Amino acid sequence: MNLSGVHTGPLREGERVTLTDNKGRRKSILLEAGKSWHTTKGAVHHDDLIGGPDGVVITSVGGMQYLALRPLLHDYMVAMPRDAAVIYPKEAAQIVMWGDIFPGARVLEAGVGSGALSLALLRAIGPEGRLQSYERRQQFADVAQRNVRNFIGGEHPGWEVTVGDLVEVIKDDQIDRAILDMLAPWECIDAVGERLIPGGVLVCYVATATQLGRVADTLRAHGGFTEPQLTETTMRDWHAEGLAIRPGHGTSSHTGFLAISRRLAPGQQAPMRSRRPAPGAYGPDYTGPRPANIPADLGGAGSVVPGKPVDEPPAEEGGPEE
Repeated sequence: MNLSGVHTGPLREGERVTLTDNKGRRKSILLEAGKSWHTTKGAVHHDDLIGGPDGVVITSVGGMQYLALRPLLHDYMVAMPRDAAVIYPKEAAQIVMWGDIFPGARVLEAGVGSGALSLALLRAIGPEGRLQSYERRQQFADVAQRNVRNFIGGEHPGWEVTVGDLVEVIKDDQIDRAILDMLAPWECIDAVGERLIPGGVLVCYVATATQLGRVADTLRAHGGFTEPQLTETTMRDWHAEGLAIRPGHGTSSHTGFLAISRRLAPGQQAPMRSRRPAPGAYGPDYTGPRPANIPADLGGAGSVVPGKPVDEPPAEEGGPEE
């Protein structure tokens, strides 16, 4: 079995195919002998596709032409059945790259959803890797497992799905990488940190800016992680046709934020920051976790280092000149 989910050669019964019309509208169908897909422009017979090449143009009974192609992974991720929201391909690509997911890696994933990110992670870790996925709801776990089976054509030997709260059911195995896609990932940082190897990468995916801030400050308060890198990914289409070159009408803007950090060795603490936090960042109105690498007199939970100055924040634009 090809665990990548990539198939070549003639189209076969049981495979999924994407049909695209002349306006760019797409329809995903599962090829079955004797079946037809009915449109306002007549039926498209599955038998006309089965046994033929990938990338063929087929004509419906009513004369409409469709381009038939096997779906790529990103096509399948956005078109597959879902009960929960999925991580879209643009974030999945960032997670695989910045999370440094490598062949043979031991990866923890919390929040399976409908299995979109699981597919990207399984392809990256390959047949020798291991993916431990955790999901609170059995319904979501079932949908994710079915979507993965349908894409790769069977069970992945390196994938294990556990239903339950991560903090309560997490296994004691060491992990190389951890991906948290959940409502409150900060509640799981201690548990994940105990199992993440020194130098291992933690990636948290959240939807809102307030969640992003809570994750970042929890990592700082933990003290055993590097300063988190916080990102948002947008993608814009372009139109290029002769002399008409301009941004396209389609833009994929905000879908989520990523917080990326690395685990320090046991007993190590993140170095004390030498730059002051932004004014008011950890003032009297702040009620979240206090960063361990910021001195207490600046709103953090760290100790003041005698004789070590703390740099002033950069001057505000338009402020008074020195």
